[in-house]
Amino acid sequence: MAKNPSPTKEQGVNSGLPLLDLADKPYSWFEFLPAWLVYLPVVAYWILLSLRYRNFGLPMLANPNIELGGMVGESKSAILEQAGSYARRFILPWAVYLEACGDQENTLSQIQSALETGGVDFPLIAKPDLGCRGNGVQKCRDFAELQDYLREFPNNRRVVLQQLAPWAAEAGVFYIRKPGAPMGEVVSLTLKYRATVIGDGTHTLLELIERNTRARRLKKIYSSLNKHCLNSVPEQGVEIALGFLGSHCKGSIFRDGGEWITPQLNNAIDAVMRDFPDFHYGRLDIKFRDIELLARGEQFCILEINGVSSEQTHIWDARASFRDAIGTLFGQYRTLFEMGDAMRRRGLRPPSARRMIKIWLRELWAS
Repeated sequence: MAKNPSPTKEQGVNSGLPLLDLADKPYSWFEFLPAWLVYLPVVAYWILLSLRYRNFGLPMLANPNIELGGMVGESKSAILEQAGSYARRFILPWAVYLEACGDQENTLSQIQSALETGGVDFPLIAKPDLGCRGNGVQKCRDFAELQDYLREFPNNRRVVLQQLAPWAAEAGVFYIRKPGAPMGEVVSLTLKYRATVIGDGTHTLLELIERNTRARRLKKIYSSLNKHCLNSVPEQGVEIALGFLGSHCKGSIFRDGGEWITPQLNNAIDAVMRDFPDFHYGRLDIKFRDIELLARGEQFCILEINGVSSEQTHIWDARASFRDAIGTLFGQYRTLFEMGDAMRRRGLRPPSARRMIKIWLRELWAS
């Protein structure tokens, strides 16, 4: 009797992604180091490039229509608002709500109006308009959950309410188009897996986390995300997602998906990003139906777009070497200074130190 062929793609929580195998190397030695420590060589390299180009803020000219190019202080919704009619077809519907003091009835009316205007329905994702690294992001299944979320949200801050994606598979697509170039290029593709454990009908969720080679390294994160069910005992064979965000610092597993970058995918992403005026450098966070369809440039939607502070996140693949990771980051900032210099030659002025500090403090206060 013939055996069924081994699956080549994930099912369930990570449906649509290539099969994930962590048996050989579940994590790298530098993967969980503090970000500031990993970036020390990058800071030194930035200083060297600043001396060479005689300006510290050149990278922030790469995307002139985004606050500081997207280095800090950028509004998620303001970037999406720049999309032309073609690009908007690929962005998940979103709305912006300004959280403010007021009576409950008025608040509900304002939320309903914002959702109707943006074409957003439940379930949805709520997230701060200013912020990064997955902080403050929450799934809301109904008005009650959204109200609970907003009660914890500071007044006079903008909240992005975005339609929940129809697909589970997620990726980070890094795109670069040199100023004046007719086409851009997808230079990095990172596949994002939600961490999972499989129930055995015996051990609690906390015990399953502790027994998993990778998950126990992030026990604090996963325990916080699942604090209401840590003592429950998942049934035999049941797959439990330990988180829902495609953020490495929130426990997602990243894999280098460079092998899936094709001319078709490159053309599809380039057509979308050229519909954003003067966007030259950044990362798209996307959801997609199936990896093979994505490679054909089909069936994907955009969650958000990040500017010059973006990483080529494939460096956090456990199989990556520290040398390659730092080399990739050096290459990113070398490209940014080259772009900034090109934009300066066009007459743009780099931001002053005072302005950079002011915007950085504003985001720090908002986080």
